[in-house]
Amino acid sequence: MGTHTSEPSFLTVSPKALPQFVPDSACRRCDVCCRFPEADSFLRPYFTEQEIAEAEAHGLSREYFPDRSGSQIDLVKNPQGEGYVCPAFDVLSGRCTIYDARPLDCRLYPLALMWNESHKEIVLGWDAKCPHLRDSVPSAITAYAERVAGWLEKASWVEIIAANPRLIGPFQEDVVIVRSLPTLTTRLTRMPSTLHPLTPADAPRFARALESSGLLQPDTLAAYAFPYHYVWSNQLSYRWMESGGTFFLFAQSPDGWFMPLPPLGPRPLEETAGEAFELMRKWNGTSPVGRIENVTTHQKPILERLGLRCRPKEGDYLYRTEHVATLAGDRYKPQRALCNRVERERTVIARPYREQDQDGCLALLARWAEQKRAGFLDEAASLFLEDAMAAHALAFAEHGRIGLSGTVAVSNDEIAAYTFGYRLTPRTWCVLMEVADRSIPGLSQWLFRETCRSAVAEGAAFVNAMDDAGLPGLRAAKRHYHPVAVIENWIVTELEI
Repeated sequence: MGTHTSEPSFLTVSPKALPQFVPDSACRRCDVCCRFPEADSFLRPYFTEQEIAEAEAHGLSREYFPDRSGSQIDLVKNPQGEGYVCPAFDVLSGRCTIYDARPLDCRLYPLALMWNESHKEIVLGWDAKCPHLRDSVPSAITAYAERVAGWLEKASWVEIIAANPRLIGPFQEDVVIVRSLPTLTTRLTRMPSTLHPLTPADAPRFARALESSGLLQPDTLAAYAFPYHYVWSNQLSYRWMESGGTFFLFAQSPDGWFMPLPPLGPRPLEETAGEAFELMRKWNGTSPVGRIENVTTHQKPILERLGLRCRPKEGDYLYRTEHVATLAGDRYKPQRALCNRVERERTVIARPYREQDQDGCLALLARWAEQKRAGFLDEAASLFLEDAMAAHALAFAEHGRIGLSGTVAVSNDEIAAYTFGYRLTPRTWCVLMEVADRSIPGLSQWLFRETCRSAVAEGAAFVNAMDDAGLPGLRAAKRHYHPVAVIENWIVTELEI
């Protein structure tokens, strides 16, 4: 009978490697662990492929794991209260039904493995939400964390985490950082030598590749432009490479590498897409994050013939500039009335954005964010808002170098609204971002109308207002302007996600 060998797990490297710091009696009295407010909470435990197999062997159904090669567990409704619980958690006894086979993610707690705030280092810290730690001696917590850090920096453990990068969570303000993990950081941030950081100086190279691809059509997605990606470079690490005259743009998230655009260039997509997925498999290990986003309807059948899977993404809203510039007819009566109210109640002047407007725009952005938070924001909308604020700040600073054009609306000598956009195609203007003081009714509608009037004057027949990010309120607002089309958008993967 042969001996089966497999990649070591944390459970097999050393069964006593991670002794439980919090006493079992304290855990059973606690009402924090294993419970979650949302079904898709980012704090759900992550199971590696081997840990999923071990959990199933201990009686946990495979239906709770959307990806058997490694995934966060699907939660179930709490039968005794609000929110959700891990399906392995017995709410009556307060015990884990797979305790002996619990994953590393659970064994680590109350320690947390995460990226630091700048997303440049992987750190280990302790979770201040754990009630037991509030009564523990800080030196004991630190000593325990140092011991665990030593194990996490061992080569075998580093490779397992590198193969499952989603074990590393996002930064949490209520986690007290004990120390950084340099070996793990170096391994996870090790970039292929062929990749180059995306900088404003790469805008002309991007434009040449896009032109050679022949993709600039009336229904071009907003993503086929350099500024669309660069403004998010504070949230994602963008890298590019060239191969055979084709431009490949990659982005690194905490989960691994993916492509925010299909390869750009004259080579056949069948050839370059295969090359792209081969690279992502190499860099991502067993993580299924590898994908190509912003695939057009024209490209979709080509990729499907390769055996790749396509799933829809939110589409871009396309309007005729003349329709929005004039707001004529009954269907635009509400927007027209709001614009008239703005002009009736105050003096507003639209002019080009200038460098000296940066502080005023930042002040408006902060005020607008507070106004948004004062209303109802679900978790997805809150995260989108935080990311958007960083993207806007980058646009203020780099607009001229990355091909963005800005307009500000001034009222009472104060910036009350702003918008930034770019020429997507010779006949299409794209609105990348727009912010208006929410205390001034109709100002957002007025600014959008003025944007379209300027676009008409410069020969643009269409305006692309991008997608709705899956947010119901934003979707309703964009549909209220009667788009002539919602441009289909696709995400392509090798695995079913």
